[in-house]
Parts: sequence; C-alpha cells; structure tokens
Amino acid sequence: MRSILFLPTLFHLTALLTFLPFIRANPTQDHRRSLHYNHFRHLPLNQRDAALPAGWSSLGCYTDSVAARTLTSATFTDTSNMTVENCVNFCNNRNFIYAGVEYAQECYCGNVISNGGTSATSSDCSFPCTGNAAEVCGAANRLNLYKSSATPPPPPIIAPNVGLWVSLGCYSDVPATRTLGVPTAVRGGASNNSIQSCTDACFSSGYPLAGAEYAAECYCSTAIANGGAPTPPGDCSMTCNGNSSEFCGGPNRLNVYNYTGTDLPPINPGGGGGGGGGGSPVFPVLSGLPTGWAYNACWVDNAHGRVFQNELPDNQNLTVESCVASCAGQNFTLAGLEFGVQCFCGNNLVEGAVTAPNSDCNMGCGGNKTEACGGPNRLSVYTSTGSVTAFPVPTVQTTNLPGSWQYSRCLAEPGAVRVFPYQIILSQNNTADNCLSLCSTFGYPAAGMEFGDECWCGDVADITANGGTTAAETDCSMACSGDPLHLCGGAQRLQLYLWNGNLHNWNTPANPGHYEYLIPGLVPPLLATVGINGKVSFLEKGGTSEYTNSSGAYELDLSLVPDFDHAWREMHVKTDVFCSGAIVLPDKAARILNVGGWSLTSTFGIRLYAPDGSPGVNGTNDWEEDPNTLHLQSGRWYPTALVLSNGSVLVMGGETGSNAPANPTLEILPTIPGGSTQIFLDWLARTDPNNLYPFLHILPSGLIFAGYYNEARLLDPVTFNTVKVLPNIPGSVTSFLAGRTYPMEGASVLLPQSAPYTDPITVLICGGSNFGIALDNCVHTQPESSNPTWIIERMPSKRVMSCMVALPDGTFMIMNGAQQGVAGFGLADFPNLSALLYDPSQPVYIPPYLSNGLTQPIVTVPNTDWVYGGNYQISVQLFHGQTSGMRVSLVAAVSSTHGNTMGGRTIFPAFSCSGNVCTVTAPPNAKISPPGWHQLFILDGPTPSHGVFVRIGGDPGKLGNWPLCLRNPHRSIANMFLVFSMEL
Repeated sequence: MRSILFLPTLFHLTALLTFLPFIRANPTQDHRRSLHYNHFRHLPLNQRDAALPAGWSSLGCYTDSVAARTLTSATFTDTSNMTVENCVNFCNNRNFIYAGVEYAQECYCGNVISNGGTSATSSDCSFPCTGNAAEVCGAANRLNLYKSSATPPPPPIIAPNVGLWVSLGCYSDVPATRTLGVPTAVRGGASNNSIQSCTDACFSSGYPLAGAEYAAECYCSTAIANGGAPTPPGDCSMTCNGNSSEFCGGPNRLNVYNYTGTDLPPINPGGGGGGGGGGSPVFPVLSGLPTGWAYNACWVDNAHGRVFQNELPDNQNLTVESCVASCAGQNFTLAGLEFGVQCFCGNNLVEGAVTAPNSDCNMGCGGNKTEACGGPNRLSVYTSTGSVTAFPVPTVQTTNLPGSWQYSRCLAEPGAVRVFPYQIILSQNNTADNCLSLCSTFGYPAAGMEFGDECWCGDVADITANGGTTAAETDCSMACSGDPLHLCGGAQRLQLYLWNGNLHNWNTPANPGHYEYLIPGLVPPLLATVGINGKVSFLEKGGTSEYTNSSGAYELDLSLVPDFDHAWREMHVKTDVFCSGAIVLPDKAARILNVGGWSLTSTFGIRLYAPDGSPGVNGTNDWEEDPNTLHLQSGRWYPTALVLSNGSVLVMGGETGSNAPANPTLEILPTIPGGSTQIFLDWLARTDPNNLYPFLHILPSGLIFAGYYNEARLLDPVTFNTVKVLPNIPGSVTSFLAGRTYPMEGASVLLPQSAPYTDPITVLICGGSNFGIALDNCVHTQPESSNPTWIIERMPSKRVMSCMVALPDGTFMIMNGAQQGVAGFGLADFPNLSALLYDPSQPVYIPPYLSNGLTQPIVTVPNTDWVYGGNYQISVQLFHGQTSGMRVSLVAAVSSTHGNTMGGRTIFPAFSCSGNVCTVTAPPNAKISPPGWHQLFILDGPTPSHGVFVRIGGDPGKLGNWPLCLRNPHRSIANMFLVFSMEL
C-alpha cells in the first residue's frame, strides 16, 4: 500500500479515508499548495463615509500602541457621543492634518504618523462609535485614520528658546518625586499648554525653571530635584496641546527651560495665570447640587498616583454643577475638580489619597471664577453618599491567586513592540484574578496587567523573544481598575505572573509521519467525496472556473496513481457548483447529492451522481441535473445539507446568490406536493453574514444541533422550533465576538459514540477568526446535558479555513488553513502547514502503523446492508494482536467543503469474536445513527484496515425513488410528485 499523504490541490482529506488511515505533516517537507477559491465577502462592520470637512479623507485602519501613540498631539475621550465627524472636526479646528478614532470613544490628532504606526487589515477596526453605531471607531490598538489634504506644517521641534527662556533639553521625571515640584496651571487650561504658556505661568509665579510634560502639563521650580537627569531628545516626543509645532515632553519626560533674565517677580505659587481668576477668593459649592450631593473636602492628588480612575475631557467652561451632573449621569458617587478645568468621576479614591487644607483648593472654575475647582495636584471632591472611601497605596497581589499562577516581577515593555500579543481592556474590572483566569482559560501561561486597566496574555517565550526586561518594582505603581488595593503595572510596565507547571500538553511524537506527493491535480476542488466505488469525486467551479476547459467535475481512481492519464476521469455538471453543499444519500446507490451554487439558476441546483465502476475500472455514470424540473425552492449559496433521522434531507441557510441578500430559511427535500417546506429562521437572519455553512449534527435524542457564527441551539426535528439555546460559543481571549462559521470558518465534528450509547455526545469546534485574527483554540460541549458549557482547549497554532477529518481510530486530523484573516479571495495569509491530531480519549496519540512498517488488518464483510440493532458477521485477519484487543469503528460517509464535513459521525459499535469471525451489532436507531452509508474499519491496536462501505438503517425516505423525473424524463413533474408521495 502506498503511504500517499498529501495532494497538492489542497483538497479535503475525508476523500482519502478509504486508503489513508493516518496522515501527519512533516514541516521539513516541501509543501505544495494552491489557492482555495472562495469569494470576496464583506465584513460585518465597514468604515462608512462620514460628513467630513472639505479636503479630509479616510486612510483606513492603522496600528496604534498605548505605549507609543501613532498620533501624539491633542486627544479627547467621549464615552457617549464619539463620532468620526466629532473627532475630525476637533483635530481640524486645531490645524492638525491627521485624525484618528480608537476604542469606540477615543480621538487622537497629529501632524505626523509616529512610532511605527502602519496600515492594518480593515477588519481589525471593528468597534462601533459610541455616538453613532453605524460608524466604526477603530478597536483596541487600532485607529480609523483620516487625513487632510492641507499642506502639512514643518515637523515639531524642541523649541531652543522662548524669549529669555532657554531650553535645557529633555529630562526624566517621576510622578511621586517630581523633578520640578510645583505643578502650575496655564491660562486657557491644559488644552492650551505650550512652551510659551508654561513659561509665562512660571514667570508670573516667580520661578526660574519651567517644564512641559505629557503635552498638557506644566511644572515650575527653583532647582532640578529628586534625581532628574537629561535623557535623549527623542524621549520628549509629545507635541504641545496648544502648539503642535513644538514638543511638550512625553510620558515621565519634561522639556525643561531656564529663565536667563534678571527681572523675575517674587515667588508667588498662586500667580500662574490659570483658571484662578488672578487670586480672587473662591469657595466650595454648598447648594444647588443634585439631590444627595454635597461638598466633602480638598484632597491631595498624585502623591503616589492619580486618586480618581476616570477623567472627563478638559472643559474651559467647567463648573462644579456641570462636573457633578456629568458624574451623577454616569452613576458615579464621587466627583472631583482640579486645575480649574478638569473633572474626575469615581466611586472611591485610590493610591493612598489623603485630605489637604481647604485653602489648597484655590483655583476658580473655568466657567465660574467664584467656585473652587481644586488646584495644582489638589481636588475639590463632592459625594452623593455623604462619605468618601479612600484606599491605601496598592501592593502586589501574591496570595489567593487563581489556579497555579505565581507572581514573577515588574517587567519593562520594549516600546512600540509589546511583550505579549493579546490585549484586553478592562476599564472597570481589571484585577489579578480576572486577568489571570481569562488568560489561563484560553491556554496562555504568561500574563500581565499594565496601565491599571490592561490585561495581556501570551507565552513565556514571548518575554525574551520580544525584548521584555526586568524593571524596578517601584515602576509598577498603578492600582487595578477593579481592585484599588492591588497593583496592575504602570506606564509601559507589566505586573508579570507565570503559570507554575504545564497549562497545556502538546505532544510531538518521535516519529510524526510526513507528506508525500501523490499526483498532479486537475483543479482546485470545492467539494470532495469518497464514493462507494472507492474513488474520490471532486466538484469545482463550473462556468466561472479560471480554467476554460474545465467541466466542473472529476473523479480520481487512487488505484491508478501515479498514471495521470488514467487516474483522472472527466465528468460534467450543467450549472455552477461554486460554494454549494453536498451529502451522501442513504439509497442503495449511495448517490452524492449536491445542492445550491454560485448565482442565478445555479443557486437552485439539485445534482445527483451514483458512483459506479471499481478500482481500476472506469464507471460510466455522470452527474444528473435538470434545473427545469428539479430544483430547490429558493436559491442558496453556502448552504449546509443533512440527512435527517426519518431519511429526508434538510437544507439550511446560505445567501440567495453571489454576495446577494441572506437566505435565513431551511427547506426539506424531497419537496412534497401541496406547498413549500421552507421555514424562516430569525436567528439566522439576525447573525447574517457570519453564519454561512452552519454546522448541523443529529444528536442521540433526535434533536438537531445548529451552530452558526458564535451561537448554537437545539432544534426539534419535526417542527424545527428551538428546544434549547446553548451558551454562546467562546471566541478568542480578546473578543467573544469571534466566529466559527463562514467567513470566520472553523470546523466542527461530533466526537465518537460507543456502544451502549449511554454517554452524552460531544460537539467539537476548532479554529475560526476574530474578524481577521485567526483563533488558536478548540471548544467542545455536551449539548444535551442539563447545563451545557463550552470547554476551551488551546491549539499549538492559529487556524482559519482549516479541515477536520475523522480517522478510523476515533481521532481527528486538523490541517490546512491560514494563520491570519478570513475566508474569501485574498483575505487570508500565512498558510498553516502543520497537521494536528485531536484525540478525545488521551493527551498523547502516536500512530506508528504506516511509518513503522506495521501490517494493516484485513476485513471481509459479506452483508453490507444493515438494519438497526441487527447482528452481522465479519471475518478478520490480524497481524499484530488478538481479537480481544481489536476495535471496530463506523465512519459516516460525508462530503467535505469549507471545513464542513456534512453528516459526519464516528461510532464504535458493540461486537464479539470467536476466532477470526466477529459479530458486530449495528447502532440501535436513527437518532444514534441517521440512515446512511458508513466505512467499517477494524483496528489492530492503532492500525486500521481498509474501509468497507456498509449501509445502516436503509432508505426510510425512499430517496432511491427520487427524483423520478431524472430516471424517466418523459414523466411530468406533477406526476412525479404524486407517485413519490404515494410511495412514501
């Protein structure tokens, strides 16, 4: 027997089951591949045209990083009303030429694309804007970027001087111990911060040193203190909020200036020219606030970090009333005002907050100069509960951690390249428990929290590979957004935790097997089916094929390989089968039924082929099709088909044509006289267009499992009403919106059933995509249990558009596909050339039978037409074991396309042996095993025999008599239905 394990046309390996019981990829082999032809499809969120100012246009989706922003100038956040128009107008009014929206609610401006920002896949930007759900506002670390046609200004510089103020360069700074110790408000507030306004404020207060930081902050002093030291000029990379032509420091970096004149006024800390109104008396607001709200006290901010965790955009017209109203409207119980124009909201104070004298909160509000709106690093705090809870300085959580997690250290990020690949923003509930549990659930043994509200997941190897280095523990100083008592990293600093032990068990056997070249392929096939004649039937695009001489159908005789001229037989279809569905019927001929297709008449197509001939002998049958007399009730592109327990055929879903509206219905074949068998499915309509080729399985209860997009439910097989809605199918660690069916395209199978068929059955789904980011996990559930849940298992690599095929020993091979993108022309990249074996029974599976020279057993099956519960004798010959250790498996005949093996199922029936004669007991009913053809294998240890086709359950729907019109073209279609209904 040939160990022929790879066909260069990327066809689905179900087609080789009869002859090739084990396949494994060898990554050192020369892998050949050809394009798997899918069609171009739209994604669920598109960047819509917005009413932009004149000259502005979209540049698409761009990368961004919280540690090194792509746009580094002015910014604002609007949690309830962010739109593309609002952001672009904000940047346009400030004379910036770039604007970007991110994370649904954030806006960024700039005049240059900084820090390596580059174009990303359009599907990466998928978050609807908070102010207009029809528009897309980027995603996590992704910007929808817009550009003005205006002439860009010169690049920003470190201003060498402003009058008599001379630049000293870029200096380090630490929030807890400031290099320049006097925070000072500038006239016009933080949005007007510039070197000019900052030095003016410091001059007015009598200080000879001025420093601008983080684009919006101004500090003054008489001396450089607390170890502040020069750093490279490039560290000061943020342009001033009030002047985009110059730099105003960066994260923990100051642009410092020294006054060289001799006319400084006496030092006056209140003379900074901010919102204080020139030193006029200011007072807390004691009346006129919403019911329950009252002034509490003046509190110190930023002694150890910011004591509020939610900041609203700066407002030059801020009043106590407007700030309190904003916080109350978002259901916060605390409001704080600072620097005259800043409003903060929260439910408690963190980072060791302590009270200060009321006289320290001496800055008038921007919108009412008589109201106290805090001061430099001082907050006027109001409460709706009558009290304020202040938490101590947070510490590292090292105990009561979930699972086997252990704290490692504070880790420095390398810059724009992040240590770990998976980021989750938990703006309200980031904790060690939540972050670590999420990462380990998806199989990642390394995790870290950063910036208080970010959770990152990855592998231990990522730390060294991506340049992570140990940082001082004091660098990790930010409280967790969901746990103010504990630390969650800092700016470009990860609170690193590692899993103690093995989180997953991937086994690479010493002898993994390999691919070998089989025979040149004629076409890139869309569907592959093993026929009962032992040959493989292929269907491809007919009429739209790029090969002008293609007939749309071919059959491969594996016994004639490698004789190219004789191994392939040309067959014919009349309409285009592109992206259709197919199954093997339970009739005597084991005909292959193909339904749907590309467009127009093709979408209504019903095509039949009865495999004939034998190995080495050509058949004469061809595909039968008469679209004028036999067709679907509505057009379908990307449908799924399934033989039901009663022997009829269910066809579900798809679109009405090429990139046409959805067809969220099912129908039953044969169509009976007297009306439509179509039923509208609201859940398919709701999840369009991410539910094509839905996963369908018959369960032992007789119910139908339907998996679509990221949802699943059980259907009554008679009414098709929903019996049970299952929990949503988990996606990726970063998004539960990831999908499993086309175009996200994972693959699904039923795990094996074994006599006496009392154990609950399991549905397994592997791979998929998070709108372009391929998934690296499988999930499984037992849908008929009282409380079904999805269990997540990580795969060694990402896969979208993969194939999964049942092997005779009850394991499943996963192969092919891509590591990035979604299904469709040119929408995926980085082919996955490895192969995996999924063994439901044990963590290791090491099949040696081909490459270790083991001889396959021989089986003879005299009777191949079985009734439910019947006993049937077979003869076996084993070469390496005894019948006491033998197994028997039944693998359902399927047609495979787009990761969907329609009708797939594996059964291990009961059997007993006396010598070399064994008696096999057929499955008990059509719910355990719907009527149809199966390949019977015997396994001598791990080594399977060749498959022998047997039919189980007969043809209860009398599909062998259907369609009469193709068997007798002179009989009218009405008469055909009449005769067929009488036979039923």
